Amino acid sequence: MRFKRKKTNRMRGTKTHGHGSKKKWRGSGNKGGKGMAGSGKRADQKKTYILRYFGNEYYGKRGFHSINKKNIKTINLDELNNINKEEINLKELGYTKLLGRGNINKKVKVHIGYASKSAIEKIKEKGGEVVLN
Repeated sequence: MRFKRKKTNRMRGTKTHGHGSKKKWRGSGNKGGKGMAGSGKRADQKKTYILRYFGNEYYGKRGFHSINKKNIKTINLDELNNINKEEINLKELGYTKLLGRGNINKKVKVHIGYASKSAIEKIKEKGGEVVLN
């Protein structure tokens, strides 16, 4: 008997391996494939299903991801009026930056890691001092 090559070997290099259209040899009836087959970005086949169960994350990356994200807790000048001390250490209170919103009514000495220019100017106008450390 003469040796007969397997069909898979004979069909190497052909697009459909002798099964006609791609969908005809899937073994899934008219479903279109298995799993998420046919739910590509370009067509409308299963978009509502994807959006409902997977959300927009399925369609590519979105937004920005900061690598060097620091936890900065801020406080404004008008909030310093509520603290009844002449020398305020905001680092001990858990704050990292002093911002210049509002006005300050009294002379204070403030210890903080960072402060905006406007906040420093407003405190100096009242005769106070900002110590950056």
